[in-house]
Amino acid sequence: MGVQFGQEGSDQRLEGVAVAGARGGRVGEAKVCRSGHGGHPRSARALPGREGACQSVGVIAHRPLTEVPVPGPIAAIAGGDEVRAVWRNERDGLTFELTGPHRRRFAKWAPAGSGLDLAAERERLAWAVEFTAVPRVLEWGSGQGGEWLVTAALPGDSAVSGRWPADPAPVVAAIGHGLRALHEALPVASCPFSWGVPERVARARAAGPQDAERVGYGGLSPAEALAALERVPPVDRAVVCHGDACAPNTLVDGAGRWVGHVDLGELGVADRWADLAVASWSLDWNYGPGWEPLLLESYGVAADPERIAYYRLLWDMTP
Repeated sequence: MGVQFGQEGSDQRLEGVAVAGARGGRVGEAKVCRSGHGGHPRSARALPGREGACQSVGVIAHRPLTEVPVPGPIAAIAGGDEVRAVWRNERDGLTFELTGPHRRRFAKWAPAGSGLDLAAERERLAWAVEFTAVPRVLEWGSGQGGEWLVTAALPGDSAVSGRWPADPAPVVAAIGHGLRALHEALPVASCPFSWGVPERVARARAAGPQDAERVGYGGLSPAEALAALERVPPVDRAVVCHGDACAPNTLVDGAGRWVGHVDLGELGVADRWADLAVASWSLDWNYGPGWEPLLLESYGVAADPERIAYYRLLWDMTP
């Protein structure tokens, strides 16, 4: 079974997709946020301590450029519904839109050996949906060929789709408002998931030095960067973090108001700056420089350069 794929120049709608929302525009356009969990967004990324500077290392996640074979489990789930591949990430994870007469769904596919953990995302979505607007899990499964996760569509579009890259002020404010709403809604005391520094630093150490083209280390050597991760700033405020609060993962309505979040496979308790540092950083990648103050104002917090620099470095070094 083949599948439709986006046409060049199209602006496909990706409401409620349970991966980072895709950006409208040309096929093959990079999505500058973490792609499908465990993949890093090394495209047009500013470096810690060098805000305003970017490194561009090519497209690592994009709309499929050619016809994509539909994995057997996804074809079976789709039944008679139209299947359209809407995203491929750097680990060959795929997202399909399934459209029928009376419903729309999104199905994520993680090939065996990809390192993508859709079971973790399923667990987090099932917990978070009781408190805030995230996709509802419809089905999860695994087999010899891979793992899949099917979610219901949410209303709204990605904050980087359509006209918003050219008119970002409303959605930048929405990202700040939405992130604050998420942090306020999700209960820390009963959250069973962690996104804390110790386990993330352990993952960075276990991974060892990364490809120099993919990780900037903020001008530090790999050894210096790992040492810098040991100098953890005190927790400002513990919240349940999104875990991938890049701009495409906020959904907005037609007026640019926040309506939901997607791609929560890393959701867990951490300092709120673990989210804020990356959310504000992603504005440069998606809209250009200068938008960070509006996001922080909309969230309701003053800039914290020390925590911002630390959590951006941690983000870059964590597999």
